[in-house]
Amino acid sequence: MTFITRFAPSPTGPLHLGHAYSALLAQDMAATQDGVFLLRIEDIDMARSRLEWEQQIYDDLSWLGLSWPKPVMRQSQRLPRYRAALSHLSEMGLTYPCRCNRRDIEAAAGAPQEGVPQFGPDGRIYPGSCRSRSMAEAGTDDVIRLDMAKAVAAAELRHFTETGSRHAGDWMLDPVQLLSAVGDIILVRRGMGSAYHLSVVVDDADQGITQALRGEDLFEATQIHVLLQALLGLPTPIYHHHQLIRDEQGKRLAKRDDARAIAKYRADGISPQDIRAMVGLP
Repeated sequence: MTFITRFAPSPTGPLHLGHAYSALLAQDMAATQDGVFLLRIEDIDMARSRLEWEQQIYDDLSWLGLSWPKPVMRQSQRLPRYRAALSHLSEMGLTYPCRCNRRDIEAAAGAPQEGVPQFGPDGRIYPGSCRSRSMAEAGTDDVIRLDMAKAVAAAELRHFTETGSRHAGDWMLDPVQLLSAVGDIILVRRGMGSAYHLSVVVDDADQGITQALRGEDLFEATQIHVLLQALLGLPTPIYHHHQLIRDEQGKRLAKRDDARAIAKYRADGISPQDIRAMVGLP
């Protein structure tokens, strides 16, 4: 089996050192396995995505010495594929529309109970206020959620492998964790046609990704993705969650941190090899 990995940025701001590390590491791992490195543009949030940021992604990665097959997969061109996956889950009776906003969710959550998780990979765990609604009631102002209890009951308990140093080992879907510490995740956001969890598992399957490499901050979301893969009949890749590149205060870099943008380093005369050394790559 050919080793296939990917780098999947969103064109909503400049790439920074953390992006450089992830992209370079992915291509390095593919090269050592005589494999394939793919680039995917995750522009499902069309309200925030910009073509100029997408072009800068191509420019920055090319300057770093990366190359990839073309054409590049762009999520904004794949809405019918996401709708098909959502329809599959809906036909299984696993989805429902939700009209709650953030304030509604905070109010419904009530006072925290000691020892009970309040937040999961998607933020505050949804209290289930709209769980009784049917898909026939879905409107343009609704998000679409996965009924986690029904999903766990319908899914096979699938194994997955993690090769990142902090979480390396063989894992299995944990129904208790999915129910208590994850809850009813959003599959489709308002006005977007999909959401991260649904689109990433569909995209990885369609691109034949065998090793999904990403930051360790996304490790907690892996159970969600493996669950969706089991429900949709999609393969589960090997996962590798790498360390995060942080600033001097130990804070994870964000796109708003323009001081560490790749384009600024380029303009300041820093070389691609300097960037590799800065992120700890040979």
